[in-house]
Amino acid sequence: MRNFTLIGAAGYIAPRHMKAIKETDNELIAALDNFDSVGIIDSYFPNADFFVEFERFDRHIEKLKYEKGVHVDYTSVCTPNYLHDAHIRMALRRGSDAICEKPLVLNPWNIDKLANVEKETNKKIWNVLQLRMHPSIIKLKRKIANGPQDKIYDIDLTYLTSRGHWYYTSWKGDISKSGGIATNIGVHFYDMLSWVFGSVKENTVHIHTHDRASGYLEFEKARVRWFLSINFDLIPENIKNQGQRTYRSITIENEELEFSGGFEDLHTKSYEEILNGNGFGIQETRQAIEIVCDIRHANPVGLKGEYHPMARECTTRHPFSIK
Repeated sequence: MRNFTLIGAAGYIAPRHMKAIKETDNELIAALDNFDSVGIIDSYFPNADFFVEFERFDRHIEKLKYEKGVHVDYTSVCTPNYLHDAHIRMALRRGSDAICEKPLVLNPWNIDKLANVEKETNKKIWNVLQLRMHPSIIKLKRKIANGPQDKIYDIDLTYLTSRGHWYYTSWKGDISKSGGIATNIGVHFYDMLSWVFGSVKENTVHIHTHDRASGYLEFEKARVRWFLSINFDLIPENIKNQGQRTYRSITIENEELEFSGGFEDLHTKSYEEILNGNGFGIQETRQAIEIVCDIRHANPVGLKGEYHPMARECTTRHPFSIK
């Protein structure tokens, strides 16, 4: 049994990490969040200590080590994107490995700095890249690897996931903290595409506003037109009529990739691999971080070249609005 601490216990993703820690037969001994609505801890680790101040959390970990001989093996980082770097550093310097939600960091140069901390502390940083654990994605990767080596696949990626007004008030609506919607809701798709189709050859951005982004990515083995949005108005009417607020579609050579289910246990599978020393390290995150960083800093070219069909459709039906 390994000892865990968790930073960001009140966040949306934290319960999946608690569940993974529990299902891998390990123990959460302490958690931190400046927001104290964390009753979910009782469902997994009712005896875990909880703190709302970093200083007391840090002191508690030190006291456990020196007064009770209790060592922290892993720290799970579930905080806002812009804090990942700092909290990973804290975890390693306290003598534990770090398991971090995506995106690992906002910029590729942060990866190089974290690699130095790994060397200094002799500890590891692991990133949760759960789409790589999805059975449909694993099957796709095998299919591409065993298929014609000179074939370039045509792909359309569409991900519409509605967010209310709260989004813009929270850290997620601040591009300096979240990295913008391409980083916040798209990074796991870019990582999956990189994992399956190889290195990036071209990255063009057609549209990029506060509530939508669209562009074209060319990989070694794929040409990808992508469209992301958090605007409910852009969701197809037939999806709205079903009472749904999310629409996700990936077509490969006009054939839909079915991966709507199978997400329930992916964090647990990720933890199992990490605990066995087979998780995804920081260098494996680099290309996806480079992609979102380039998107964030690109000048959108408008509706030119290989743009996603929804880019024109949404421009006509739902023109850009400035927040």
